[in-house]
Amino acid sequence: MHRFGVMRGVTGGARAGGLWSCLGNVCRTVRSYRSGQAGRSFSSGFARSVRDPEVGDEDHVFVAMSSGVDSSTVAAMMAEQYPGRVSGVYMANWSSTAKCTEADWNDVQRICKFVGIGCERVNLERDYWTEVFEPMIRMYRQGLTPNPDVGCNRHVKFGALFDYLQGKNLSKRWWLATGHYARLGRDEDNGEHWLMRPVRNPAKDQSYYLSSIDPKTLERVLFPLAPYTKPEVRGLAQRYGLHTASKPDSQGLCFVSQNHNNFRNFLAEYLEPSPGDIVTEDGKVVGKHNGIWHATIGQRSSVSMPQADPNYRGVWYVSDKDPVTNRITIVRGVDNPSLYSQSATCDQFDWLCSDPSTVISEGGLTAQYRSLQDPVPVEHIDTTNGVKVKFATKCRAIAPGQYLVLYHGDRVIGSGMISVNSHHD
Repeated sequence: MHRFGVMRGVTGGARAGGLWSCLGNVCRTVRSYRSGQAGRSFSSGFARSVRDPEVGDEDHVFVAMSSGVDSSTVAAMMAEQYPGRVSGVYMANWSSTAKCTEADWNDVQRICKFVGIGCERVNLERDYWTEVFEPMIRMYRQGLTPNPDVGCNRHVKFGALFDYLQGKNLSKRWWLATGHYARLGRDEDNGEHWLMRPVRNPAKDQSYYLSSIDPKTLERVLFPLAPYTKPEVRGLAQRYGLHTASKPDSQGLCFVSQNHNNFRNFLAEYLEPSPGDIVTEDGKVVGKHNGIWHATIGQRSSVSMPQADPNYRGVWYVSDKDPVTNRITIVRGVDNPSLYSQSATCDQFDWLCSDPSTVISEGGLTAQYRSLQDPVPVEHIDTTNGVKVKFATKCRAIAPGQYLVLYHGDRVIGSGMISVNSHHD
């Protein structure tokens, strides 16, 4: 507490230079956004009516901690802004015997002690296993390409953790602040809470991964990093004196070494071998596989084709995985037409807006079927049976199992897991 108090004095006394002058442009951008003068892609009516969440004078703020630079910076920001009303909470989502779980927890305790807030460890291993991990394994077995990050946000961080905090029955209103790069707003006309892309950091936009959370949770969420870029966050962390300032970003599942082959070996512990054929579009067998979960739509094939034969010369890519026949189909060329689809269907779709038909009728929607891709203009949406989206142009490597997220300007209006693309209509 004392050490952070010193840091607060240092940063507070350096407003003419140092931290605050370095981020002066950022602050002006945020002020401009809040006054309705900035913001991307919104019609003026929408932009004027949206306002930031407001933390009350007696409210308590929980910070979801992960030991990384983003969450630790949020902890420091919140502790400085709401002294005495902030505490950290760490989700233990994997076995306590995993080295990463204990290492992260030790780091979280160190961070919270440094910034002067309490911290609590919550065991959510069962929730993660049943709601995220087991479904992921099941989907791989079915030949799908799952996205466990979307499931973790929906069922664990903004699901089980939210339920846990709700169960505390606090007498004060509470908020959950996280290190996500996304933006929140409240429509002053109807009180609806919006999830949006961040203001100025498209390279770190995490709204895709948040698109499936319960819209009710948006009423109590804070995303303090929304106005900042990653380098600016690291600069903040450095000036706060946080040891995580230069810590590398985490990638994937913490309990699996960040290597493609290691991840395959990890999956092999839970997925029994299921040998099958690798075929060309005309049905010719050109190789064998040990399970269709080894391949991803659009991925370069591992089959070594006879380059001396002009019929096979070139690079081949996975265009289809059939769990019924247990076959993987490959095609030649990175831009082969068979890799492209112009529509995708979601059997179930979760809307983050109260009146999707009105938003759809306004037009101008875009979609993403993977994170950080350029938004794809939407031509038509059919909600007769699930949600079927037709794109204005053909799109490469739409993988069933991934999420299709719809945007109206910067606002997320809903998402669903892709069940089929137009190749299988």
